[in-house]
Amino acid sequence: MDIGSWLNRVRSQRPLVHNITNLVVTNTAANALLAVGASPVMAYAIEEVADMARVSRALSLNMGTLDESVVAAMEVAGKAANEAGVPVVFDPVGVGATPYRTRVATHLTRELKLAVLRGNAGEIGLLVGAGGQVVGVDSTETGSSLLLHMQEYAASRQTIVVATGEQDLVTDGAHMWKLSNGHPLLANITGSGCSLTAILGAFVGVVEHGSPLSVYAEATMAAISCLNIAGEMAATVAQGPGTFQAALFDALYGLTDSDVDRRSRIEEVGVSL
Repeated sequence: MDIGSWLNRVRSQRPLVHNITNLVVTNTAANALLAVGASPVMAYAIEEVADMARVSRALSLNMGTLDESVVAAMEVAGKAANEAGVPVVFDPVGVGATPYRTRVATHLTRELKLAVLRGNAGEIGLLVGAGGQVVGVDSTETGSSLLLHMQEYAASRQTIVVATGEQDLVTDGAHMWKLSNGHPLLANITGSGCSLTAILGAFVGVVEHGSPLSVYAEATMAAISCLNIAGEMAATVAQGPGTFQAALFDALYGLTDSDVDRRSRIEEVGVSL
């Protein structure tokens, strides 16, 4: 698996990634995309989101701060992206924390064709039917059958499903992988998961149209590995969460394909359907 080459593709193609993300991390997500070599656009007005989605290489949706207008914009942009063949990444932040969030996440996952569904283990467990518990936007409990339900969901929806945590899980419905890079400081700053959702847009945005799900899975694992390896590198110079976030941007900016290939820790795990 040639993980590092995906970083070079992003940097050479500089894909435009349309983000409808939450108010807390808009600047963070945009800076993460710039650091990795992509081009971010943050467009929220329902009057233009369809047009923006059509001209972008990917659409990343993050429901961290919801209201009626944001939900409507996400659906309009998502449907326009689907019609144009633009891959959609969806982050169901806090699904299960309130009935409203659960309704929105369930509705969008039914209405939109997703290239990648990414959340923490509790969020993904709730969406794929494995159970789980979310307090606020944090995962507190995960169903024991998470892997099996993730794989079944991915196969039935023809999408990549990602559950992030101390170890990250990725499935394309046929295979399941465990990724073991990262650092605890990533959980101590605002926006590390949301930045990953944005970066996922950049990486799936350079996948050739018509590629099989296995290629999208490889691009997904490359995106996760890049952020987590950058986190490991940033932690060696950071004094705490504040300096870590700045160092994370620097590490993403300086990351090389050889860094990714040398340091990535990915293994396939068996799951019986």
